[in-house]
Amino acid sequence: MIIQTRHLCKSYKLGETTVVALNGVDVTIQKGEIIAITGPSGSGKSTLMHIIGCLDTPDEGDYILDGEDVSRLSKDQLAIIRNRKIGFVFQSFNLLPRLPAIENVELPLLYAGLKNTKAASLKALETVGLADRMTHEPNQLSGGQRQRVAIARAIVTNPAIILADEPTGNLDSKTGDEILSLFERLNHEGRTIIMVTHDNNVARRCKRQIRMRDGKVISEE
Repeated sequence: MIIQTRHLCKSYKLGETTVVALNGVDVTIQKGEIIAITGPSGSGKSTLMHIIGCLDTPDEGDYILDGEDVSRLSKDQLAIIRNRKIGFVFQSFNLLPRLPAIENVELPLLYAGLKNTKAASLKALETVGLADRMTHEPNQLSGGQRQRVAIARAIVTNPAIILADEPTGNLDSKTGDEILSLFERLNHEGRTIIMVTHDNNVARRCKRQIRMRDGKVISEE
């Protein structure tokens, strides 16, 4: 078991209104799983992803990550764990436009204070099949290639977990299938992959689905 949440609760204030984003969420994810978290807008899936990714903390409940309770850690402590254990892939790629691919991939290593980062970054680009585009800036790459660079950046620190938020949302269906195949290959290599999606085609490619509605898990299969 690499992830366990117990009775996670999270609310937000919107003016005079309190919005309950999570209402007692219990989730267990085993090491090496590839799963989808699905549900309509407002179901709580993005909030759950932010907590799993150590981008936010719950109001109530516990989050055990790789044997450590991270529910009440400070932002700085969470940042260290996040950089060491979790890689992120976003729908909008989140690449820096003026940096070539290899320098975008290097960023997590530089953030961690590491040196001699070029070799690891090139290896990550080789893993996603883009070593020949290492000097290209994002605007010189297709959408699929940009997402591959983003995946290389996510895996360059060799994290145990990859969190992907609508990773095929900005891609055509053929390119999306190629990206999903890449995720499946990374999963076969032992990485735990969690995809947040409303796309049934993406969810079906995962071994397990956690469905959410109104801040609760309503089914798992």
